[in-house]
Amino acid sequence: MVNLNDDTLDSLFSALADGTRRRVLADLERGTASVSELARPHAMSLPAFMKHLRVLEDAGLIARAKDGRVVSCTLSPEPMRAASDWLARYEKFWNGQLDSLARYLYHDEEIHPCPPPPSNSALPVDSPPPSTVSGAPGRTRKR
Repeated sequence: MVNLNDDTLDSLFSALADGTRRRVLADLERGTASVSELARPHAMSLPAFMKHLRVLEDAGLIARAKDGRVVSCTLSPEPMRAASDWLARYEKFWNGQLDSLARYLYHDEEIHPCPPPPSNSALPVDSPPPSTVSGAPGRTRKR
């Protein structure tokens, strides 16, 4: 398990907090892609898109390589694995908390059972249907 410091985690989660950057990572799951291929589906200027790539690169989530005039990006999954390990500690905590809550609610239900819902037979059977005709014109109603 990789040990991450607070600055690294802040950078990583900040990079993952933006939908555009998450879509770029999803696109890179299929393999290496050029910057222009990655930018194409996003409705923004290339300089604005490049800022997103810089954030991902600074967080260690992607690697860029230049081949002639083409800049390609590749997914670097190791920081996400480390973040997943960090989150797993809290998953164990919350699973324990939710298990405790479930045991408490189950025990409480045994002690204080809920009353059964009212049956449909409790409703009046011979109630008249609502009237579809309006009454006489009121004082504000136009004639």
